[in-house]
Amino acid sequence: MEKILVSACLMGRKVRYDGGAKTSSAAWLAGWREEGRLVPFCPEVEGGLPVPRLAAEIEGGAGGAAVLAGAARVVATDGSDVTAEFLAGAREALAVARSHGIRMAVLKEGSPSCGALAIYDGSFQGRRTPGQGVTTALLERNGIRVFSEERLAEAAGYLRTLET
Repeated sequence: MEKILVSACLMGRKVRYDGGAKTSSAAWLAGWREEGRLVPFCPEVEGGLPVPRLAAEIEGGAGGAAVLAGAARVVATDGSDVTAEFLAGAREALAVARSHGIRMAVLKEGSPSCGALAIYDGSFQGRRTPGQGVTTALLERNGIRVFSEERLAEAAGYLRTLET
């Protein structure tokens, strides 16, 4: 059975920067949980950041690939550099995925770690820009397909192709 890496906040774990969760009531996730497919993970917590913590964004909205390349940083609202923690969390997510033979993930959209389609632009003004978070960029670079929680039907279709 294919396992799926999933953002822990979507599963109700209070790991977000504000100490909350973003619990999803999606039927797909509930079904996959019942089947024992889901491997919940929070790269920011696993990278060493506390809960709660200051909000963080990728400077200039550059995206996760730029962070991986050393061309951009992840900064918190107070200007502190949290790039090392985001990189450590991304590497740990990849290690966990590999240890479970995971080939797909469902991650929280908009997150500087997990965003699959969009991230915040680095201005801390609530503006989104197309791009990927650090963890998403690393997973995809290593052949693990990432879907946002907003694209679960597409994720389900991909899962079917993996199991045929």
